[in-house]
Amino acid sequence: MEQSGSGEFAYRKVYRYLEALIDQAPRSGPCRLPSLRVLARRLRVSLATVQSAYSLLEEEGRVQCLPRSGYYVQGAAKGEAAAMPRQAPLPAQPMLERTLFTHERRLARQRTHSVAPWEAPGSARLRNALAERYTRSSNQYWRAEDVQLAPDVQALLETMLAALALKGGTVVVHSPCCWQVLRALARADMRVLEVPLDTRGNPDLRALARLLASEPVCMLVMPSCLGMPQGRLVSPHYQQQLGQLLDQHPVWLLENDLDSEHCYSGPPNTRLRDWVDSRWLLVMGAFDAAVGNEAPYAYLLSLDAGLARAFSERAFRLAPLRLQALAHMLGKGEIEAQLVRLRTDLQKRMQYLARELQQQFGQRVMLETPDGGRTLWVRFRQPLPWEGIAAALAGSSLQALPGEQFSLQGRYQQCLAMAWLGDHPGELQQAVERLAHALELRCGRPAGVTP
Repeated sequence: MEQSGSGEFAYRKVYRYLEALIDQAPRSGPCRLPSLRVLARRLRVSLATVQSAYSLLEEEGRVQCLPRSGYYVQGAAKGEAAAMPRQAPLPAQPMLERTLFTHERRLARQRTHSVAPWEAPGSARLRNALAERYTRSSNQYWRAEDVQLAPDVQALLETMLAALALKGGTVVVHSPCCWQVLRALARADMRVLEVPLDTRGNPDLRALARLLASEPVCMLVMPSCLGMPQGRLVSPHYQQQLGQLLDQHPVWLLENDLDSEHCYSGPPNTRLRDWVDSRWLLVMGAFDAAVGNEAPYAYLLSLDAGLARAFSERAFRLAPLRLQALAHMLGKGEIEAQLVRLRTDLQKRMQYLARELQQQFGQRVMLETPDGGRTLWVRFRQPLPWEGIAAALAGSSLQALPGEQFSLQGRYQQCLAMAWLGDHPGELQQAVERLAHALELRCGRPAGVTP
């Protein structure tokens, strides 16, 4: 990221500037915010810096991007619901952020004594580090030129779909599905078909086979090893069966590797990509799962030469010092060491949250302890008043996302994806009690009473 003269990263200043504009926006009627180019010229920063600030505000649910129109303040009519995030954030990771900043300061000092350009080395080092990390054997290896970088998941998917001429086509996704993927597909005018889960929590193979045989499917989106938002591990046997099915239907497979690092026992030995034809394989990942919002960069692995040309022509402006710092942290194992601690922390939080929900709601909720991830998937036995839930949890360390956010077909209206970011169980108990009160007002009976 660009860094201002005061030492603060530029996108944070853009973020605060946009916050001021949002606070001044009228409470009635649509309010359009400055475009990326206008804001970049006004504040004298790069387009990537402005995009990072807007992406953060969009994830927080404070702005909305309308295709071919621009960014708008989320309407006041949505009430408190607009204040809830659209993606469950991770607990703060100050140690890793300090390490990242330390490497950047060191690289910045070295930069003052160098006359060589920094853009190419930063990108090349990170792409090489990612290729090494994903290489498994002499038969399953990646090169730096097979890795493409983008400022975030949204930009990566938009570029990929355009390069492969998939826009407007038919894509099959597992359901519920990652909201970032769904949003990008909707913006690309894709026809999205959702495959529900079977009794074991895997995408229904029979339903998938029928769709592949009867529909003009051009791409399939499936989890690498961890199905989110439920946090269930996909078994190697299922992965093998899916690979055999795809042998009969040569379509692009986008392997969603965004959450694989959050498996509580560590990533499993086998992934979906181990069972499919690499010529049709696309692997998508991102750094924010490990590093947080300070590293929103996403990456794509593919053997397709056309993708490499498309990303080169797109010419994303990515901060070279940050790319080099991330490459160094990957090479030295610093990110992996942090992930070990993060997995333990996430698992403990999910256990605390599951226990509190069960004690408060009893048989009124259905949940399973996840195998990984940052959220707990909770199904209620009653309709959910989302605005009341958002208002009840506003300002607390308990975050909730509406289940319907993970479907384009209006499914999961009785589900919540929940995450606890606090450190004190007493605060969690209070937040769960506030949630119970919000549901009590809707159903008209005391919280905790089984219907």
